[in-house]
Amino acid sequence: MLSFVFIIASLFLSLCHGHVYTFTMHHRHSEPVRKWSHSTASGIPAPPEKGTVEYYAELADRDRLLRGRKLSQIDDGLAFSDGNSTFRISSLGFLHYTTVQIGTPGVKFMVALDTGSDLFWVPCDCTRCAATDSSAFASAFASDFDLNVYNPNGSSTSKKVTCNNSLCMHRSQCLGTLSNCPYMVSYVSAETSTSGILVEDVLHLTQEDNHHDLVEANVIFGCGQIQSGSFLDVAAPNGLFGLGMEKISVPSMLSREGFTADSFSMCFGRDGIGRISFGDKGSFDQDETPFNLNPSHPTYNITVTQVRVGTTLIDVEFTALFDSGTSFTYLVDPTYTRLTESFHSQVQDRRHRSDSRIPFEYCYDMSPDANTSLIPSVSLTMGGGSHFAVYDPIIIISTQSELVYCLAVVKTAELNIIGQNFMTGYRVVFDREKLVLGWKKFDCYDIEDHNDAIPTRPHSHADVPPAVAAGLGNYPATDPTRKSKYNSQRSIASPSSHYSHTSLPTFLEFLVLCFVYIL
Repeated sequence: MLSFVFIIASLFLSLCHGHVYTFTMHHRHSEPVRKWSHSTASGIPAPPEKGTVEYYAELADRDRLLRGRKLSQIDDGLAFSDGNSTFRISSLGFLHYTTVQIGTPGVKFMVALDTGSDLFWVPCDCTRCAATDSSAFASAFASDFDLNVYNPNGSSTSKKVTCNNSLCMHRSQCLGTLSNCPYMVSYVSAETSTSGILVEDVLHLTQEDNHHDLVEANVIFGCGQIQSGSFLDVAAPNGLFGLGMEKISVPSMLSREGFTADSFSMCFGRDGIGRISFGDKGSFDQDETPFNLNPSHPTYNITVTQVRVGTTLIDVEFTALFDSGTSFTYLVDPTYTRLTESFHSQVQDRRHRSDSRIPFEYCYDMSPDANTSLIPSVSLTMGGGSHFAVYDPIIIISTQSELVYCLAVVKTAELNIIGQNFMTGYRVVFDREKLVLGWKKFDCYDIEDHNDAIPTRPHSHADVPPAVAAGLGNYPATDPTRKSKYNSQRSIASPSSHYSHTSLPTFLEFLVLCFVYIL
């Protein structure tokens, strides 16, 4: 009987979740990217060695530059501009990259991933672009990445997007309703931008659980003819893939056209290589917290209600942007002071001497035989009551003569940001249908854990973290007006996630809700 329930459940869950399409994701300092960066043919300065003062200072400088964009997005409602940044990106400027294939025949592009913007664009019919077509630059990337320039005339499936399209935002610049739709987006500062026209072509997708099942999804993206500022310094040498919530983003289009659920996940491997999975809504036993939505400009903003540092529980409520594109975590006072002082009061090691090169305030000398289990732990209680344990609250700096560890949290006067250092070790789900952030401890390379619809054995108690089933009474119900077309348009496929069967009533309750949602 139980097996029959699981079989029926898998059919319902396939309809609920749809297909999942996964891309390999590279941190800018992953080993393959570092090998390319070290190549003299690339023309890019070699990145600092991982674990050095220079390595962490460089990441913090990059964060400082990009934080201005996030502030203007949220506070001013304008186009990602702070106007006074002086730090120049002289190497890959975004934090994560992936390779996508578009057009017929397919052409590959290594694009930067950005949860802070929406438009997907690639260099195209270039008037002024980064020099990715030079033989030296291209050969340096040949082993791991592809760098190209998109040619609409070279793709048999390319179509122009006219000014009467609902996604055309700059109609005031149009010569007529049937003329090409122009676009222009500014990033970081007034000197960094991309402009061109919108085009439509196919994005090639491979289903996660069937690498032979190839899908072509029509998407609208920017034919980037003119780049400026840091984009010419190869901050995003082959384009940018926006992951925001607006209708122009690829996740939104894939959902509207019935290819996936309106959700994606990011998994951050400790070696800098991870996965981004479109359509992934996570698993039943993941923890979740609702997004705080600003209707005029929705972002991945959440609420933290408590912070635990070691044995101390701090009652402090604040909102924060959950941003995978920021290396470290940034907090404003009083949260920053209360967290760091609590951490400091429980540390048993000697505080490291002041060093202006280190971007963190609370650093400590570490002996070679130090017991890291004595370092105070950090965890967050999110809105709704779910707990988020931080697996890597510290970073370790190695010099020729000493080891130093630092609490990787930076004081800011601006905006609270939960950065990627707090997300490492998790699969983080950005569910835009339920409007929740989900997370679960996860091995980015354990595909089976992600795909098995019907486990061969139930989870043991130790396998299941303290969690609530997704969508069962803790968060607002999904708005029925936002129901996606994929439920009726796509054939049944293997579910995308690993489901917990430790509580049968809760599991059946979810199936009822899922069935109602489908109808």
